[in-house]
Amino acid sequence: MSEESLPELFWSVARRLRAASLSTLEPFGLAPSHARALSVIVRRGPIRPSALSERLHVSPRAATDVLDALQEHGLIEREADPGDRRATIVRLTAEGERVGQAIHDARAAESERAFGALSAQDREQLRRILSVLAADE
Repeated sequence: MSEESLPELFWSVARRLRAASLSTLEPFGLAPSHARALSVIVRRGPIRPSALSERLHVSPRAATDVLDALQEHGLIEREADPGDRRATIVRLTAEGERVGQAIHDARAAESERAFGALSAQDREQLRRILSVLAADE
């Protein structure tokens, strides 16, 4: 029996992680793109939509769609940027802070289930390798 190739193994793990992520996000009614944007706003605080677009590596229009969805869920609010009233910033609502923390906690548990079989040293090595591969983006 032949061993699976590196890409086959990678995609197998990626599919499993994607399924776990969708399952984790289901109770919140958010798509992965919404959760990613929410996570950026949680970490960085109030942010202009253009900066969020750059951070997510998506078009400004795609970022607007994600922000519209987050606003419909009551997780963010838009307001004039105090430093430039022509610009807009988005900030978390109290509900956005609550949901952001709940998603963070759920993802930490998901990560533990996904990577729990690895030793701390193996996790750090995997993190280092993936960081090298991700830097090529």
